[in-house]
Amino acid sequence: MKKILIANRGEIASRIIHTCKRLGIETIAIYSEADEDMPFVKEADSAFLIGPPPVQQSYLKGEEILKIALREGADGIHPGYGLLSENVDFASQVSEAGLKFIGPDALTISEMGDKVGSRSTMKAASVPVVPGTDDGVDSLEEAMRVAKTIGYPIMLKASAGGGGVGMVRCESEQALSQQFDSVKNRAKMYFGNDLVFIEKYITNARHIEVQIFGDDAGNIVHLFERNCSVQRRNQKVIEESPSPNLSDETKSRLYQAAVDAAKAVNYKNAGTVEFIVDENDEIYFLEMNTRLQVEHPVTEEVTGYDLVEWQIEVARGNELPVKNQDDIQLNGHALEFRVYAEDPKTFMPSPGTITKLNLQSELDGIRIDNGYAENGKVTPFYDPLISKVIVHGKTRDEAIEKSKAYFSEIEIEGLKTNIPLFTEVLNVNSFKAGTYTTAILNDWSKK
Repeated sequence: MKKILIANRGEIASRIIHTCKRLGIETIAIYSEADEDMPFVKEADSAFLIGPPPVQQSYLKGEEILKIALREGADGIHPGYGLLSENVDFASQVSEAGLKFIGPDALTISEMGDKVGSRSTMKAASVPVVPGTDDGVDSLEEAMRVAKTIGYPIMLKASAGGGGVGMVRCESEQALSQQFDSVKNRAKMYFGNDLVFIEKYITNARHIEVQIFGDDAGNIVHLFERNCSVQRRNQKVIEESPSPNLSDETKSRLYQAAVDAAKAVNYKNAGTVEFIVDENDEIYFLEMNTRLQVEHPVTEEVTGYDLVEWQIEVARGNELPVKNQDDIQLNGHALEFRVYAEDPKTFMPSPGTITKLNLQSELDGIRIDNGYAENGKVTPFYDPLISKVIVHGKTRDEAIEKSKAYFSEIEIEGLKTNIPLFTEVLNVNSFKAGTYTTAILNDWSKK
C-alpha cells in the first residue's frame, strides 16, 4: 500500500498522516470549506476540497470521496472514527472498487452496527449482555410494557446508533413517554433507521472496553482494557488504561468475552468491545465498535504499539505484527483527556477562534494529538474536539500527578474549554481512588 486517502478531518486525520509518513506512505486529505486552513490539510501530501461545511455536503459524500481516491491512485481509504467509518455502503463501495477499506469488512460492520442484532450474536457466543429486548420496540405502549418488566431505570437506545448519540436514560414511565418519539426521530435523522430497543440501566457501573485486533489468517488478540467511565451526555471525556480497581479475575473474564465476541464474527482489523461492569464485578456486553477508537492512544502508550500501523498491515493482507497473546505486555499507566471547545459546566459547545494555543510541555510522557493551530477556528459544524492529551507514567499516581502539572502550565485562549473540568476531576476522591463510576460527572456538576 503506497497511497492512502484519509476520509476524515481534524486530529484523527493528522494522527493517521503521522503514521503514514513514518511508513513512507503518501497521503491524500479531503477537506470542507470550513477546514481549508486546518493543519491536517497542510500535512497531507495532497488535499482536495470536498464541499461546503455541513457533513452531508462534504465528509459524508462517499461516492465523491471514492472518485477522488480512484482518480489520485490511492490503494486504500482510512475512515478514521465517526463519519463514514461504520458506514456499510461506503465500506462495500470501497472494496468493490478494488481499494482497501482500512477497517473490518462490510459484513462485520453490518452485523455489529445493528445493536439489536449484535445482542443476539453475542448471546449465541455465550457473551453476557445487558438485560433488555432481543428485538426492537415499535410503539410507546410496547416500550412501557417491556420497561415495567425489566424495571426502571432503563436506557432507550437507537439500534443503529453509536458514540452516545441516540440514547437516553429514563427513570420512570413518564420519562419514557416524553422521550420515546424524540429518540426515534433522532435515530431516523442521524442513522436512517428509527428502530429503538430497551436495556436495563446498570447503576453504579463502570464503562470498560477491550481493544481487540484480528487478521485474515484468523489470529485474534486483545490489547488489554480501557476505563471510559468519565462521560458527559453518554460520551467519553477521560479514559485510562489499565483500569483501576478491577481484579485480575474480572479482567480475565473481560478479555475472554472480548475475544469470543471477535471470533463470533470472524473479526479482522481494529475493533473495540464495550462492556458495563456492575458493582459486583459482573460484566455485560454493550456493543462492538468496528473502527479505531478516539481513545486508542492510551492503549498505544501502555503497549508500545502503533495501532494505525497494525490497521494498515492487516489491510495489506499481512498477519498481525504480534500474534502471540503472551507477547503483548503492559507498561505503566496512561490517561487521555479530550480537550473540547465547550463550557466546562454545561458541556455546551463553545465555537470560536483559538487566539492562543500552547500545548507543549517539558514534562516527559506527554503526547499531544492535536487538530488545530493557533488562530484556528472551531466551527459549529463538527464535534468541538480540539486535541487529545495523553499522559503516561510508571504508575497511575504518577500519571495523575503529571496530568495536574501539565494542565497547570498550558494555555488555550479565545474560547471556553473543558480544561477546568480536568483539573477538578483529577482531585475528586473517587477518581483518585479509582472507584469512580459513569455517574462521576453528574455528581460533580451538582456540587
